[in-house]
This record gives sequence, structure tokens and C-alpha cells, in this order.
Amino acid sequence: MPAVKAANPREVFAPEDWRAITTLSRWREISLVLHGWMVVALATFGGAAAWNYDWRAGLLVTPFVLAILGGRQFGLSILMHDGAHGLLHPDRKTNNWLGQWPTGAATGSDLHAYRAYHLTHHKFTQQAEDPDLALSAPFPTSRDSLRRKFIRDLTGQTFYKQRRAQFAVALRGAQFMLTSESGDGKADTHAGRALNMQNRTGLNAPVANVDGAKTTARTVGRFLLVQTILLAISLLVWGWTPFLLWLTALATTFQLFLRIRNIAEHACTPTGSGDPFTHARTTQAGAIARMTVAPYWVNYHSEHHLFMGVPCYNLAATHRLLGTGGFYPRMTVSPNYRDVLAQVVR
Repeated sequence: MPAVKAANPREVFAPEDWRAITTLSRWREISLVLHGWMVVALATFGGAAAWNYDWRAGLLVTPFVLAILGGRQFGLSILMHDGAHGLLHPDRKTNNWLGQWPTGAATGSDLHAYRAYHLTHHKFTQQAEDPDLALSAPFPTSRDSLRRKFIRDLTGQTFYKQRRAQFAVALRGAQFMLTSESGDGKADTHAGRALNMQNRTGLNAPVANVDGAKTTARTVGRFLLVQTILLAISLLVWGWTPFLLWLTALATTFQLFLRIRNIAEHACTPTGSGDPFTHARTTQAGAIARMTVAPYWVNYHSEHHLFMGVPCYNLAATHRLLGTGGFYPRMTVSPNYRDVLAQVVR
């Protein structure tokens, strides 16, 4: 199918406004990466302190700690997503390093594979060629089905299935590396699916080619290296508890927030029509949502699809400019995530 229609910024913004929202800062997203890891440190060691004080205090604060950690892990993934668009830093090498190591590797993603995968999603949003179509196609669904998905996320079942699939491909890739088997040279985006494998098709996808398996092996290698570093810091500073809190959040709340994000972006919208303002949903987010399911302005997804060159920290300003220009009636905007979930159940 043909690529979806793109918005023309010259028809939407004054030249000075367009320059303002698309100019990349050299330090803003670096500060966001540091902010994400600072919150992780405060949450993990704060939770550990509560357990050290009294086990009942530990039990009381752990759900809140896991929610905060899952939100920041998701936030690091969102910053990696900005890196896939070249928006983390104006210097390409710095952008790619930030997107590959302190953000992508922390949650098991490869920047370059994700970039190829994700830009295909933008080009063919909700078309047959869209690799993310399976994330929105099952909706609306029953309330019981959605509840079962959430339970699988919060009990670690989704994490286990995703990592098992990813590690199996990585093992094949490592074997290919050891035998020096060459790839077929075809572009592969399998390793880019780590953030989006919330459906049975994605979990069971076969190894596309040798190069894809090798990419997945390197992705898993970076992921394990980051986890080893975090474990070493945890043991040197405090003990096992901070790392266990990080890992538990990665296996539970991070998965839940990722699923809610995947649902909110395109499910039950007129996405894919001829009007580019219908290509995604924007969801208003309060303070709690911004700490959990909507870190770093990811809730402004319609604005992101309209203008991919806008860094995350300027998406809210872009939303306001669209309102001033009278474009809200053409957009899908939900007042909160509870409203979105109500829309996607029968």
C-alpha cells in the first residue's frame, strides 16, 4: 500500500515557531537521560532503605517503588526512541551512543534495528506493511481479555516470554558468529521488536536471517552488560535489594506501562485515513501518568506522528500551537488513560 500522507509544517506553523520546536538542544536530552537514572537510583536505594528499616515498611513502599522504576525504565526506552529519530543530540555519534547504551541497552533494545523497524511504522502507519499493526488490530477487545493481558504483565509472564524469545535468537546469533557464517545482506528489523513484542506473532517470529540473529546477540550482550554493571553497583553500595527492585520492575510494571502505551497510541482510532491528523492518539497526562505510563511527553503521540523532527521536550509546545491554529477537532485527543482503556473494551 502507499505510504500514509504526511503533514506539511509550512501549512501549520509560522516559520519562527517551526524553528523553535525543531531546534535540537545539545544538553536537554542528556539531562533527561541523567534525570531518568537519578530517579532510578533514588527509587531503588530508597526502597532498599525501607526494607532495611522494617520489612513492613518495605512491603508498604515496594508497589510505589516498582511503579516509579517501571515508569523510568519506560522513560529510558522513550529517550532511545528519540535517538532512533536522531533527536537525542545534534551530533550523530553522540545521539547514537546515548540511544544505544544508557537508554536502549538498559531495557534490551538495539537503536539501529529499532530505527529501521520504527521508521517503517511511521511510513505505513496502520497499513498492512506497518510492523506495529498487530498491537492495535485486536482492539476493541473484551474487558476480561484486557485484564488477562495486564495480569500476565504484572506477574512477569510477558517479560519471560519476550526474553526467552530474544535470548533464543541471540543464541543462534552467537553460534553464527563463532562459525563466521555470513549474512545475506538483507535489511533486518527483528532485533528492533524488543519494545513492541506484546503479541503472539511478535513473540514467535522466526529468525529472519543470519544478520538479524547476530544483531540480536549483540543486543542481548549489551543488555546483560548493563545489568551486570547495575548489579555490581548495587552490591558495592548496598546489597542485593536495589538490583532486585530494578529487575522486578523491568519484569512487571515496565511491561504493563509499555502495553498501555502501545494501546493508547493507535488502538480504536481512525489512524491510516487520508488525513495525517488522524494517524495517532494524543492522551492528556496528569502528574501520576507522567511518572508512570507517560514519561518524557510520550503521550503527545499525534504530534510526534505529524512532525517526527520535534524532540520530545517540545511536543507539549507543539500541542499548544496546534490548538492555537484550530487543529484539535481533526485530532484524536483523550482526556486521560482511563478514558483510552474504556474506549478499547467492548
